[in-house]
Amino acid sequence: MLKQINYNHLFYFYTVAKEGGIAKGAKRLNVTAQTVSGQIAVMESYLGIKLFDRTGKRLSLNETGHIVYSYAEDIFGLGNELASVLSSNQQGHEITFNVGIIDVIPKVFAFDLLKQCFNLEQSVRLVSREGDFDLLLADMALNHLDLIVSDRPLPPRVGVKAYSHYLGESGFTFFAEKKLAKKARKDFPHSLTDMNFLMPSDRSAQKNNLVTWFETEGIHPHVVAEFDDSALMKFFGQDGLGVFCTPTSIETFVLEQFAVEVVGRVENIKERYYGISPERKIKHPAVEKLFEEAKRVMN
Repeated sequence: MLKQINYNHLFYFYTVAKEGGIAKGAKRLNVTAQTVSGQIAVMESYLGIKLFDRTGKRLSLNETGHIVYSYAEDIFGLGNELASVLSSNQQGHEITFNVGIIDVIPKVFAFDLLKQCFNLEQSVRLVSREGDFDLLLADMALNHLDLIVSDRPLPPRVGVKAYSHYLGESGFTFFAEKKLAKKARKDFPHSLTDMNFLMPSDRSAQKNNLVTWFETEGIHPHVVAEFDDSALMKFFGQDGLGVFCTPTSIETFVLEQFAVEVVGRVENIKERYYGISPERKIKHPAVEKLFEEAKRVMN
């Protein structure tokens, strides 16, 4: 006969393993270390297996412990999802939507997506955070984020339980100040060779796409500056200091907000967008709304 898992014991085990020790686990659970140690001992005795290797006062998961931890992570992760779904379905209940935006994502694109959250029937409190890819993934690992809007999918074998959802893609539009744009249009895109160019920084997946495309086409621009901040890059561009590019999906916005003209458009390089979620199946209503808007903007 199969032994039934005591989920209270399992939660104590999961918390200790996740926090990295009995003392830290006890602090998170707001109980004494003796209580936590006793609960884990009862679980190990009942199951007839050891889950930790003990060296002095230090604990480390053994092979069986790692297996149990992976199942516990799924079990309690699904429990959190269920609680979130039930909570969001309560009439008049305010939904909190914690979203991280990779800092190289165009702000106007992020705005177009996020503003849709306020078209839900439920009241929404939006908490938007900005940062680099690794920092936001760390926040998601701590259950601080419901979604990350990213310019790249999760890398393979990443140590965070999360899922990539493809949102859409866009070609690129190249811009410059009026006088420079007129010159750059002649024989575009090969006219960009030796021309001053404003490049996104290494933190953006866009840079790798551009560099690969330049090499494929035999184009050798003179890169005079690189930018983390895409808005700052546009200000340099409108001052005539170089050609720059953005996803075509925000072309209209760039033309309206900056004194620049279109040099040309390229469809064989793409900026791709992803939503990274701790859920395999999207259930958060604000995330669903955001994904619908992404498909509309990208198409």
